Amino acid sequence: MTDGLRWGILATGGIAHAFTNDLKLNGFDVRAVGSRSQEGADRFATEFDIPNSHEGYEALVADPEVDIVYVSTPHPLHAANASLALEAGKHVLVEKPFTLNHAEAQRVANLAAERGLLALEAMWTRYLPHMVRIHEIIDAGTLGEVRTLLADHTQKISNDPSHRLNALELGGGALLDLGIYPVSFAWDLFGAPETIQSAATFKETGADAQVATIFSYGGGRIATSLSASDTRGPNTATVIGTEARIDIDPVWYTPTSFRVVSHDGSVLEEFHSEVVGRGMHFQAAAAERLVASGNLAGDVLPIDETVAIMGTLDAIREQIGLRYPGE
Repeated sequence: MTDGLRWGILATGGIAHAFTNDLKLNGFDVRAVGSRSQEGADRFATEFDIPNSHEGYEALVADPEVDIVYVSTPHPLHAANASLALEAGKHVLVEKPFTLNHAEAQRVANLAAERGLLALEAMWTRYLPHMVRIHEIIDAGTLGEVRTLLADHTQKISNDPSHRLNALELGGGALLDLGIYPVSFAWDLFGAPETIQSAATFKETGADAQVATIFSYGGGRIATSLSASDTRGPNTATVIGTEARIDIDPVWYTPTSFRVVSHDGSVLEEFHSEVVGRGMHFQAAAAERLVASGNLAGDVLPIDETVAIMGTLDAIREQIGLRYPGE
C-alpha cells in the first residue's frame, strides 16, 4: 500500500502493538507514534521501525507527516484524544468503545463533521473476511428470515483491583470492553433494539463482572448476549434463520471459521479465514477507502450508528446501575 494515508499511533499499550504489527505486516505507512514519555515513544518506534516518535499526544497530532491518528488510550480518554487529533486536522480511528458514553460520542461525531474529517470506530470484527461472507449469505436469503443472534464474549481476566478491566476510573468492566462486540454485532444484523433487558453481577471494585442482555426487535427477532471478565465461556456466536443457521467458531469476533447448517442438519457451506497477522488491518483499509472516496459518514459502520450504539450501552448501564467517575 504505497498511496494510502500516513498513520500516527496515539499511545503504546497492548492494543496499539497488535494494531501496528498488523499495519506493518500488510504494508501500511506508519509514520509516527506518540507516548506520554519520549522513552516509551522511542521504544515503540524502534520495535516497529517508525520514523517519527513524539513525547506527548499534542506533538503527535501536530506532526505534518501524519494524516490519520489511531487512538488507543483507555476508554475515558477516547473523546479527548480523538478531539485533539480532529482539532489538528487529522482523521481518527478510535478504539472501541468509541467513547465512554453517548454524549461524548455525539460531540466527537459533531466535531468530525464540522472539520470535514473521518471519525471511525475501530470495531475491527465488522471488516473481517468471515463477517463479510456472513453478510453475503444473509443477503442471498440462504438463512430464510433471520430471527435470532446468540453470542458470548467471556474471558477470565485478572482480579487484581488495579487491572484496567477492574478499575472504574479507567472505564473498566465487562460491558464496555467485551460486551461492545456482541452489542455491535446485534446492531449490525438487526439495527436499533426496540426493547432492552439487562442483568449484571459486579466485582468488589464496582466494575461489572458479567452482563447479560436481551434485545427485541420487530418481527419477533431477538438477540441475546453474555459478556464476562471473570469466566471464560465458548466465545461462539450463532445466527439463526427460518431455513438455516450460521455457527461461528471460537473466537467469533476474530478471524475464524463458520458453517451454514440447514434446518435439516445438512451443512450447506464451510468457511475458513486466512489472514496475515491478527486481521486488524482490514479496518485501516476501510478507513483509507472512506477518506479516498470522500465518504466521511462511513458505510460498514457509519458514525451515526457508532453514536447510537453508545446510546444502547448507556441504556444497559442505566438498567444495571453502572456509572463511571465524573459522569
